[in-house]
Amino acid sequence: MNKLALRGEFLLLLATLLAAFGWVASKQIISEVPGSVFISARFLLASLILLPFCFNHLVRLNAKQLISICAVGVVLAACTQIWVYAISISSTLSEGAFIMSLAMIIAPFTSWLLFQVKPNRAFWLALPIAVLGMTLLTLTHGWQVEQSQWYFLLASALLSLHFVLNKRLTASIKPLTSISLQLFVVGLGGILSLLLSQPEAFEVSSQTLLWFSASTVIATSLRYLMQTTGQFSVKIETASLIMILEPIWTLILSIGLLGEVLEPQKLLGGGVILLSLFVYIRGSKS
Repeated sequence: MNKLALRGEFLLLLATLLAAFGWVASKQIISEVPGSVFISARFLLASLILLPFCFNHLVRLNAKQLISICAVGVVLAACTQIWVYAISISSTLSEGAFIMSLAMIIAPFTSWLLFQVKPNRAFWLALPIAVLGMTLLTLTHGWQVEQSQWYFLLASALLSLHFVLNKRLTASIKPLTSISLQLFVVGLGGILSLLLSQPEAFEVSSQTLLWFSASTVIATSLRYLMQTTGQFSVKIETASLIMILEPIWTLILSIGLLGEVLEPQKLLGGGVILLSLFVYIRGSKS
């Protein structure tokens, strides 16, 4: 293995850990701060932090490219709004992380619906495994799905749409340039939501400010910078396998930092979902 690929894999591994940290940080922050305030501040600042790394490329974009990036950013904004709301009403972060990881399984189906790109054989092998995992994860107390699980599933579907559209977008635009502008659009979406909802006054503790700083700099800006740089030098199959680690890190961090307890059936369901992702990625590679 060459040094460039090894470095890319290490950066992706760190990116999954930072993404998992973002789940915990977000849960801590929105216990005090309204979701729309959190989204607007976090993503606007994160986009500004990334701006120096892509400014020269950003100013060279034409109007069509700018519109395309902003349109994909709107999808990411909608996904983020729903994701944050789901976190705010959920008692188990790791459960949400496992559901969100289904985006990789949903993406081929989304691409089929939008662009008539038929899923490969691996998708049809992985799909029933994913459904089984989702069933085990959500139906712990009989045939009743929690409200937060529906929102996580909707956010996962939107994330799959973003993945499909973003993949086509980055074929002609540098990924970091696209992500920086998309994060800015997400922040603007937060401001729009803030204006529409008009949340009540709130106070922010020093501890929440620390969580917010870490969420913005580490879990957003640094994470996307590492993820984008890592993906550039690593095969897509390898990158996908590494990204599977995000819900596992989220589970470990939520247990260690938040004292979360996951029921055995839900833990089994999460494991089955990871198995479906593994089957899909390995099957697509062969």
